[in-house]
Amino acid sequence: MNEPVTTTTIDPAEFRKVLGSYPTGVCVITALDDDDRPAGMVVGSFTSVSLDPPLVGFFPDRKSTSWPQIEKAGHFCVNVMASDQTDVCRAVTAKGDQKFVGVDYVVSDHNLPIIRDSIAAIECRLYSVTEAGDHWFVLGEVLRMETVREDDPMLFHKGRYGGFAERM
Repeated sequence: MNEPVTTTTIDPAEFRKVLGSYPTGVCVITALDDDDRPAGMVVGSFTSVSLDPPLVGFFPDRKSTSWPQIEKAGHFCVNVMASDQTDVCRAVTAKGDQKFVGVDYVVSDHNLPIIRDSIAAIECRLYSVTEAGDHWFVLGEVLRMETVREDDPMLFHKGRYGGFAERM
């Protein structure tokens, strides 16, 4: 007979430390706000979800000031960052009017900012948003996608940006 599951208290600092041991890819989620200015956020939680229909997902913090702008747009682009795009990530994490200063992008046919020289761009329609603790679980239905260039991805590990190193 199985023991009943009990709730345990997990220290948030320890949770972050342990899960920070797992490296993640880095993406910039973009959209245009009501004034056609780029809105964006850096995420390390991007994942493929379904082939039929084609769905992808990510987890923005519920305290994010950028997520409401992207959600209101109703669609977004997932820009997969290359290992040489740390400057782009730092720009997008800036506050207020400093976001996107020096970030080169084009606006797609779906009216979405695509960051130049990203590894891939995945344009999506907002499919659903579900509460997930202190984050949202966002699903997007893929409308268009492309590989922009072949290069090493940016990775985030233990609070630092880096790249991939092949081991033989």
